[in-house]
Amino acid sequence: MRNAVAVEVSKLSKNFKGKPALCNLSCTIKEGEMVALVGASGSGKSTLLRHINGLQIGDDGTVLIFGAPLQTNGQLHSKIRLLRSQIGCIFQQFNLVNRLTVLENVLVGNLARLSFARSSFHFFTKEEKLQALSALERVGILEQAYKRASMLSGGQQQRVAIARCLVQGAKIILADEPIASLDPESARKVMELLVQLNRERGITVVTSLHQIQMVRRYFNRAIALKDGEVLFDGGTVELDDHKLNQLYGTAAEELVMRGHGELMI
Repeated sequence: MRNAVAVEVSKLSKNFKGKPALCNLSCTIKEGEMVALVGASGSGKSTLLRHINGLQIGDDGTVLIFGAPLQTNGQLHSKIRLLRSQIGCIFQQFNLVNRLTVLENVLVGNLARLSFARSSFHFFTKEEKLQALSALERVGILEQAYKRASMLSGGQQQRVAIARCLVQGAKIILADEPIASLDPESARKVMELLVQLNRERGITVVTSLHQIQMVRRYFNRAIALKDGEVLFDGGTVELDDHKLNQLYGTAAEELVMRGHGELMI
């Protein structure tokens, strides 16, 4: 049902070597929402995303995906693989296998649904290959399908990662600084693609970003973090420079793009 809760984080805490990374953090993201996680380095954005997909386990608190527990008080749920199959992940460094072709990298999105034998030998059916080619066409790089991933530009590699999420059938896409290493034009294309998939397919998108200008341009809602706590959760129209200064003080300067990044506004 549309507007059901896609992600519910409740009183989540995590310490690394005695230092708090997440502090009793709670937030709720509804199905079909597009939400930006904002904050300076070390605020907890990436840590929160890794807990939402179960790559890290909290010390206390719970994470629910469409109402099902992914982790509770330091324990992953027994059906973690099934829950993870609904969550696509995009990373700053793309996380592609450079020696494989673009098509093979996209087909990896099917692995959660395959038998051990098929996943071990990367055996894919004609139907699965056609689905992967369709996903590559959707993200605008079909002509790159049989090139090695290492031959693509950063923006193209990020679109391969998005195509992999589509083949996976992800209902939620978590994007951790997906444009941090891209040039302005490539960053614009990646962000517009995420917006289109959110609007056309109802995919819930949660993205961590440093650049507040990009947040204001592409998102209606932002969750601002500092020291592992939620300082602000609301409309991006309210997250103006004055509000940023209230939240972060001089550290707010880190969130404002300088130089060529400002051309994207």
